[in-house]
Amino acid sequence: MKMNVEIECTPAEARAFMGLPNVEPLNDHLVSEMKRRMDENIASMKPEEIMKTWTSFGVQAQEQFRRLMEAAVPGAKP
Repeated sequence: MKMNVEIECTPAEARAFMGLPNVEPLNDHLVSEMKRRMDENIASMKPEEIMKTWTSFGVQAQEQFRRLMEAAVPGAKP
């Protein structure tokens, strides 16, 4: 026997029903703190410096991802 049950409710109602905490205030605080820090750092950095930071992170992330994939595949060429 197969049964399908559809329940229509809001995310807040679903969280309350499942007994999960409401993390909206925490999320709002974290987002506002991130915005504040970004605003402070953007004001103190030159656009050229921001681009250098983003570019270097991208290259490092690509290299780490390549190493991860090589380690995951047996017999991959280093």
